[in-house]
Amino acid sequence: MIARSNILYTLAPASQTVVAITGLATAIFAASIALKQNDIKKVLAYSTVSQLGYMFLGLGVGAYTGAVFHVMTHAFFKALLFLGAGSVIHAMHHEQDIRNMGGLRKKLPVTHLTFLIACIAIAGIPPLSGFFSKDEILAAAFAQNNIYWIIGALGAFMTAWYMFRLYATTFLGAFRGTPEQKEHLHESPAAMTIPLVILAILSFAGGWLGIPELFAAQSHALGKFLEPIFALSAKHQHAHHLSHSTEWTLIAISVAGSLVFALIAWTRFSRKPELGEPAGLGKALSNKWYIDELYDRIIVKPVYAIARFFSVQVEKGLIDWMVNGIGRLTLYGSRQLRWIQSGQVGSYVLLMVLGILVFFVIQFFIKNN
Repeated sequence: MIARSNILYTLAPASQTVVAITGLATAIFAASIALKQNDIKKVLAYSTVSQLGYMFLGLGVGAYTGAVFHVMTHAFFKALLFLGAGSVIHAMHHEQDIRNMGGLRKKLPVTHLTFLIACIAIAGIPPLSGFFSKDEILAAAFAQNNIYWIIGALGAFMTAWYMFRLYATTFLGAFRGTPEQKEHLHESPAAMTIPLVILAILSFAGGWLGIPELFAAQSHALGKFLEPIFALSAKHQHAHHLSHSTEWTLIAISVAGSLVFALIAWTRFSRKPELGEPAGLGKALSNKWYIDELYDRIIVKPVYAIARFFSVQVEKGLIDWMVNGIGRLTLYGSRQLRWIQSGQVGSYVLLMVLGILVFFVIQFFIKNN
């Protein structure tokens, strides 16, 4: 929506700043949670939230093409990661805790290789797809505000760390599952591995649709395709073009940092994976900064309390009392009125005559006066 409404945000720099800061906060916050998750799917889920933060950072700094580009490349490698996780869970008989895995590389060769390709791609290591889209966003962030780039690069390093922690703990080292799981370990059928291979190819080469001018002039095919959508914004946007030397420096720092963090995580967690329960800050990260507990305390419990008040005091104490009171009043009135229904025709005729006399008196005496 923001990308399609780009001209509105371009003409409202304050709104763009809000989008950029929100994106950065999302990227770092979700990445920090992913650092200590042990459920293979939760790591990928919080990774997705973090990457969404990068997309919004791109939108906030005016890199609309880069944001859409990252949506595309992220679709390739994140779909590969989730399907790879499904293949692992299938082989492990529905086990999702990576602390109970390890050593799956030999038993699941296709899943292992494709998962590794996805990890390299999401870490932003060239020449895989994630490098091109994430670099485009970070370069635009640097041109807008150096602080944006520093925080964004830190998030990229965190991404490399938690993804290769996930990879090493799952596929490397010794197997830590049950003997029964070890006996039945096997590669997934072709119906599962063929999509993995296709997505691995896209994760590897999908970024070549957006090769920046730094590497080859006029080669950003996706940018040319999207140019009509963002042309008006480009006219009103005061872009700060980086020199080639600055771009090379930024690329070198981000790629080197991601490689260092990936290699350290690879080495550390393949030899000594984290098997115990985290403590201190790690415990807070493992418990998602206690966001669920905070939400339960400030949202869920107050809403339940209000609901109980309305249920007991308003609905039962007032509404039900009124409805039941009307019913009781109707019953009481009907019991009293039924006494005038004696069944004697003479009494009915007498009452009718008396009624006529009353109306006659009202008509001719009271009204005339």
